[in-house]
Amino acid sequence: MKRDYYEVLGVGRDASKGEIKNAYRKLAMKFHPDRNKTLGAEETFKEISEAYAVLSDDEKRAQYDQFGHAGISGRYTASDIFRDFDFDIFRDFGFGGLDRIFDIFFGRDRPRYESAVRGRVSPYEPQRGADIRYDLEISLEEAASGSKKEVNISHMETCDMCNGIGARPGGLKTCPVCRGSGWREYTQRMGFGGFASVRSTCERCHGRGEIIETPCPACHGSGKIDKISRILIDVPPGVDDGTMLRIGEKGEVGINGGPRGDLYVAIQLKKHEIFERSGDDITCEIPISFVQATLGDKIEVPTLSGKAKLKIPPGTQSGTAFRLKGKGIPHLNRWGSGDQYVRVRVNVPSKISKRQKHLLEEFEKGNR
Repeated sequence: MKRDYYEVLGVGRDASKGEIKNAYRKLAMKFHPDRNKTLGAEETFKEISEAYAVLSDDEKRAQYDQFGHAGISGRYTASDIFRDFDFDIFRDFGFGGLDRIFDIFFGRDRPRYESAVRGRVSPYEPQRGADIRYDLEISLEEAASGSKKEVNISHMETCDMCNGIGARPGGLKTCPVCRGSGWREYTQRMGFGGFASVRSTCERCHGRGEIIETPCPACHGSGKIDKISRILIDVPPGVDDGTMLRIGEKGEVGINGGPRGDLYVAIQLKKHEIFERSGDDITCEIPISFVQATLGDKIEVPTLSGKAKLKIPPGTQSGTAFRLKGKGIPHLNRWGSGDQYVRVRVNVPSKISKRQKHLLEEFEKGNR
């Protein structure tokens, strides 16, 4: 089982990018296999590098903070994790060029991963579809009890008419430039009179090996069409404003048989007219009279699940908060609930009768 990325780098979950980079720099200097020949140093180097690749990227770090390792492995391939990695950092260490780095990280799979990391993946290799974000507004009651919501999601789908090819039947022909290979190879002069064979994606067919001679009339050659799908979203009890729910394989269709992307549902809570939320606790303010505060009383107060009885003890001061244990928001994905706090506000009457005034004056004299 993988260790926590923050634990791997020895930093707190609130660490800044600078702190994360400094921590990685120290560990990389210690465990780089060109410096450290002890057993397990290379695996440790890979582990800390993966942790740094995730935590130094804002998007990947947010996914990891929300979903843990499942949010990374379920969304990113090995090449995706290192796609935006700052490999130039190793030049600062004096560890040599990228060739050695790619060998350490990817071994025999180096050509495939190096192509992806350097951004040279052929557009006609299978690729994962894009993720979709949907903002869902719910009430505080729905956040407390959970709910099921049907929503319309706009996304791209494989064209039914051409099955994603982008051309009419018989509308494709072999690329005349690469002759169907999808690649072009040429010799490039290197330093000191040397030459090297270089392979690049064919610029005419963009790696497909075929070109569209007669485009599909439905998708106009793209292979995709806009579609609106009805999706059922299961909102679990305890979600908060900003909670991100992941629905696997409900995103954009993959390219060339690649897997679909995911749908990410961002929860937005409506402002409640009575309650304010703080974590899994909620607070409301209830007015009581001067007499109730002085003599005590039993009152009814609102909760998220109906009415509840609350005992007001004699001598209660304005602003006093009473706790209703377990009447708050359920903890997300674990047992128990937060609490509800009822803050009382003592209303002082603006007008009183002569008799009431006399009684209050007598009351005041008795307290002197």
